[in-house]
This record gives sequence, structure tokens and C-alpha cells, in this order.
Amino acid sequence: MAAESKGAASQYKILVVEDEPTLAIAVSQRLNAEGWIAKVASDGITAVKAAAQMRPDLVVMDVMLPGMDGLEATKRIIAERPVPVLMLTARDDEADVLVGLGAGADDYMTKPFSMRELIARCKALLRRVERARVIAQTSENEKVLDFGSLVIDPATRKVTLRGESVHLTPTEFDLLNTLACKPRSVLTREQLLEDVWDWVDASGTRTVDSHVKALRHKLGSSTIRTVHGVGYAFEPPEQP
Repeated sequence: MAAESKGAASQYKILVVEDEPTLAIAVSQRLNAEGWIAKVASDGITAVKAAAQMRPDLVVMDVMLPGMDGLEATKRIIAERPVPVLMLTARDDEADVLVGLGAGADDYMTKPFSMRELIARCKALLRRVERARVIAQTSENEKVLDFGSLVIDPATRKVTLRGESVHLTPTEFDLLNTLACKPRSVLTREQLLEDVWDWVDASGTRTVDSHVKALRHKLGSSTIRTVHGVGYAFEPPEQP
């Protein structure tokens, strides 16, 4: 995450990783038009090096890249320094999306996409960077959510399951924490999109569903209950 508060939009640095020159130029120009600083890398190895040098606030990462693919590049980038990643994929296959989220991506978009939606997703992720920074500074006394075998600590943003640390992406943590703050209460997809992703209008998106499946894979299938046609509810683990 970005360590400092950004006083102006132009201070946000975004790394665009895309091997198709026309698309890379179009995306970087659109980001620059927002007042951000965009840098382009055309392959995974270059992206990892560029991320280490420029320390971006956000990475827009294509999955299909020559040499090192976007999944491996994402893992290496966030291993060095946590940063939100918006992944671009040519396929909307559920398995591919879950692999991307498992690699550490915070959000994904399927090609072809509109520049308007891309900018909206970037703005939402950048707002969450700032919000997480503020929370980290003010949540030292925030209550730890202790459900016995599952413990969620908002101050440190750490989760343990049966005493073992569980690695969650920033988005996964925010989603779990939002649901766990209201155990067994059903939250609609629209509520979750607004509270976690800062999206107001995202009709038709499967982002919430994909992240819930990623959480179930890491924490157990019974952790989050589906209420068909409505949304999801957190189910505290049974005490031994």
C-alpha cells in the first residue's frame, strides 16, 4: 500500500503492464489525462524491475505477457512491496479469475473493456489505498474479531485460522472484515460493492462472487454463506 497521503491526483504513480503497444499507449494516455503518472512495461521481467524502481501506488497488469506472465509478475511485485493490482484478462472463465485473485490481484477486468470503467476501477482502488492508510493509523484500539479458530485483527490486518496465519490480499481482508463485523447478517452484493470496492454502479459484475470463492478456498467453504438472489453472510466457525 502507499505509505504517504497523496495531496494531489498527479502524485499517484501507476504501472501499466501490457505487451500490446496500441492498448498500452491508450491506457497510459488515459491515466495521464486523469493527472496521474503512468509508466508502461511490456513484459513481466521489466514490470518487476520497474515496480521496484518507481514504487507505484497501483499496478494495471495484463495476464498474458511474453516470458514471465502477469500472474508470476504480480506475485513477485507484491512480495517485495504490497500494492493493489488490477488484473486484465482476455477470458472471463471463473477458474482463470480465481487464479488471478490467488496470485494477489485485488480486482480484475475482462478484455475488451471501456476506458471509463478502467478509470472508475482505478479510482476505487486508489481511494481504498488512502482509506487503508488512515485506518492503519487510527485502528490501534479497534476490536479484534475473535471467533475461536478464526481471528481477524483490523489493526494489523492479519487473519489466523487455527493458529496459522492466512495470507489475504487487501481486498480479501476488507471483504472478510466487512462481513465478519456483522456475523450471520446478510449483506447484498450492492452493499459489499459500495463498502469494500467503493463502487456505486457495477451492475452485472461478478467481482464479489469471485472474491467470496477465493476466501472460501482459503478459510473453508462454510465460512461465508450464500443467500441466493440477495448476497452473502459470514458464518462464525463452530466452537470445539
